[in-house]
Amino acid sequence: MNATMTRRGICAGLAGFGAMTLAACGGPGAVSTGATRPAGLPDDLRPVRDAGYDAWVASFRARAQGQGISPSTLNAAFRHAGFLPGVITRDRSQPESSRTLEDYLSIATSDERVSKGRAAYARNRATLNAIEARYGVPANVVCAVWGLESYYGERRGDVPVIAATSTLAYEGRRGAFFEKQLIAALKIIQSGDVSADRMTGSWAGAMGHTQFIPTSYLAYAVDFTGDGRRDIWSEDPSDALASTAAYLQRSGWTPGVKWGGELTGANPGGRVLTPQPGGPSFWVTGNFNAIKRYNNSDLYAIGIGHLSDRIAGGGPLRGSFPPDQYGLTKDDRVTLQQRLTARGFDTGGADGVLGPKSRAAISDYQRSIGLPATGAPSPDLLRRLG
Repeated sequence: MNATMTRRGICAGLAGFGAMTLAACGGPGAVSTGATRPAGLPDDLRPVRDAGYDAWVASFRARAQGQGISPSTLNAAFRHAGFLPGVITRDRSQPESSRTLEDYLSIATSDERVSKGRAAYARNRATLNAIEARYGVPANVVCAVWGLESYYGERRGDVPVIAATSTLAYEGRRGAFFEKQLIAALKIIQSGDVSADRMTGSWAGAMGHTQFIPTSYLAYAVDFTGDGRRDIWSEDPSDALASTAAYLQRSGWTPGVKWGGELTGANPGGRVLTPQPGGPSFWVTGNFNAIKRYNNSDLYAIGIGHLSDRIAGGGPLRGSFPPDQYGLTKDDRVTLQQRLTARGFDTGGADGVLGPKSRAAISDYQRSIGLPATGAPSPDLLRRLG
């Protein structure tokens, strides 16, 4: 998350993984600022009084003015901003990523995400083709980024960016980084691209349809519609999608060259990766590295590439993955989730990815039959549920 747009470890992860599902309403402790805020924000993502934060903002104003931010911009930006305790909680509680490629693709290229992607591509075909013609980045690749970052615009985030970035800058764990993002966000407001009240995003300040952080927005966002604003927040995704293509173009995307693909025979040229031992291998080109400039993760880049192929009509991977550490295949895990759900233990869905809700459901079931509540799956547990 500096010159590149790497956000893993800072932001929400893949859209649709639950990190950007914002629910609940305002409650005790919320500050009434007079602003209209999205009703879906949880209590801990609404501003509360914090004397230390207020003192930090007062000192920050001088630094911001020294970097060209006007007093009127600062007044408008901080009029309804405040300390967001939930931002700190989320920042400190991010787990280390240990997801396998199989689990990652189960979510990144789920049947629902693919079908929604094909529908989004069809609705926006003319715009996406025009973007491809201008920047040389395939329309289906741009659409795939849109799908992973915000579920095709459905999950853009409702957290006020000024409040989020100022809270993280004040907290200090990565204060210099987030103060840089806050200054960039203020420059965006000052330029007239968006008002402070409309500048919303994830809890860590990633914004719009394709989740640009403020510094990346300043460096790469474009006004594709020609209305004088680089508007990545509106219902019209045109500027956001074009900005993503511009980012990839400037990151070294070579027109006419594939990102790579599953290695099913002779290597057509390129580096070979096998991210999960025993699983499929992939050949990748320099365009794979351009995708990694957007998010510096092999799993992310494979997810974008494979989702883009699926959106364009391609089929699932031909290779298979080995059983997991518990001896279960993906089909076994799906069956386990289905059987738990049928018995009244909510797993949150049956995608074969055993996340926190599935683990809690397993624990509850184990407890109900007198077993130690470990939350660990097993072939024996699957048989018991049969």
